[in-house]
Amino acid sequence: MMNDMWTVKYRPKMLEDVLGNEESLNALGQLVSSGNLPHLVFHGPVNSGKASTAFALARELYGEGYESNFTYFNASDFFDQGKRYLVRDKRFTHIIGTDDPKKIYSSVISIFKTVINEFAGMGSIDADFKVIFIDNVESLDTSAQHALRRIMEKYTRTCRFVLSTTQPSKLISPLRSRGLELFFTYVPDELLRPFIVSVAEQEGISISGDGLDALLYYAEGNVSRALLTLQFASMNNPGKEITGDVLYEESLCEVSDNVTELHASAISHEFLKARKLIDTLLIEEGFTGDEILQQLHSVVMRSDRSEEEIAKAACRIADADAMIIDSANARIHLESLVTELY
Repeated sequence: MMNDMWTVKYRPKMLEDVLGNEESLNALGQLVSSGNLPHLVFHGPVNSGKASTAFALARELYGEGYESNFTYFNASDFFDQGKRYLVRDKRFTHIIGTDDPKKIYSSVISIFKTVINEFAGMGSIDADFKVIFIDNVESLDTSAQHALRRIMEKYTRTCRFVLSTTQPSKLISPLRSRGLELFFTYVPDELLRPFIVSVAEQEGISISGDGLDALLYYAEGNVSRALLTLQFASMNNPGKEITGDVLYEESLCEVSDNVTELHASAISHEFLKARKLIDTLLIEEGFTGDEILQQLHSVVMRSDRSEEEIAKAACRIADADAMIIDSANARIHLESLVTELY
């Protein structure tokens, strides 16, 4: 099933295949050519190509057998899912010694330190160093970040760490200073357009001009969103041309009903209801603050409010987005936003 997902099928193989972010990619290319790769810190918004670049970097360094010298961890899996995640990942079986989360007596942070230490301490195969990629590193608390910084220092001769985050302000300064920082952002339409046309041709999909324009408008440079939306639209409309109307209906389906209710609560000033909806979105549905803002922005732009009200709401959403990037608690800024959206 995962192999059928276009985000996996069309993931870039090498650095030259990655769309956009030319400055960061050029820097990586020079580092690979020099053979002197430092620790790296990738930062940028969700789905801006950080993970794809890390995997492409591994193939660039080690070839098709890159998995022997490349290890991937998602920090949010450790600290958001905890012991349930640890027993599911077979790599940790010999470390925790059980497949029953109730029998794990060590703390998650203690296990995290042990896991990273063990994998960093393993020797590389046919290479000068191995690479450990840790995604969503902002999920680590201060103690875990300090532990990670010490591990990076300890194994710097035989292991390179690539850290990825959407919120660099949450990283402690000693950790950020251990790596070369590279910024990633969304892809401009002039690069995304020919890529989507190529994917449509390979998949035998007919997409109209207004359909392509609608897809680019909705994706806003997010390659993953563009691919997923196009794939779902083609699955839900087999054999039909993908038009702007089809994509409009598809994008509406991607907005949570709770976000639509949140918008209605902001309009009617039902703030207690809005607080409960925010909790539902963050805790039960598992959305990040950034994802809630993106969906809320879509609802606002499609609402029947006046142009002046929509413009003010868009500005306030942008302000909330900037505040969330630099904060540790998205809930506070989401609650503040709904009290003054219009």
